[in-house]
Amino acid sequence: MYKSIIFAILFLTGTMLYGQAGQFFDAPFGGGIGYVPAWYIPDVSPINTELNKIGMPELSSSGFYSSGIAGFLYLGFVKDLRIGGMGFGGSLSTSQTVDNVNREVVYSLSGGGVTIEYTLPFIKNVGVSVGAVIGAGSLELDLYRNSGNFSWGEMWEELNDPNQTLDDYYGKLRNHYWMFTPMINVDYPVYRFVVIRLGVGYQLAFADEWTADNDQSVSNIPSDLNSNSFFIQSGIFIGFFSF
Repeated sequence: MYKSIIFAILFLTGTMLYGQAGQFFDAPFGGGIGYVPAWYIPDVSPINTELNKIGMPELSSSGFYSSGIAGFLYLGFVKDLRIGGMGFGGSLSTSQTVDNVNREVVYSLSGGGVTIEYTLPFIKNVGVSVGAVIGAGSLELDLYRNSGNFSWGEMWEELNDPNQTLDDYYGKLRNHYWMFTPMINVDYPVYRFVVIRLGVGYQLAFADEWTADNDQSVSNIPSDLNSNSFFIQSGIFIGFFSF
């Protein structure tokens, strides 16, 4: 009962505000939070070069699916400007089994930061915004080789064995970076409380640093292996929106 009354009040309030948006708001107004799936297309050719050397299938060069969360809020005292935040993560992998020994390489990319966008004022009823994400992220490469048979005791024995034969192997390479990501987003209100998004952008990584395993230094990383990536983004947001 109380939930129905609260919903009715919110609905009527939103309807009145939306209907009077042209009278009271001479710039985009509102904000929301939503789910933002995306498709990232990084350059994985330096990794595929090494995979070819050892006879493993390549990582897909067409990209991978990423999921994330984003939100934004228009600043009422600065027309057409909105700020917010976003985070994302996704991965792709390749594997091969020969003589009951499995080898696998997993490429993972994740990041997040503050979003700053300007909504073009000459486009009405739809939010077309240009801006950028300023933040940080990480690129990880996980390298596996094993037969798929593990036991608690044997794993500790192997850790203490100075003559480890490396029949089972695990290695991690991690690249921490700062990012500046120009982007353009189109937000279309399908309802006064729901917006769908389509956008594109390009992630630029800088001040990056590579480490191996438990944050040990690593050398000879290919100079063209980085976290720069073009992406296509979609999304669905809930909140209150007046474009």
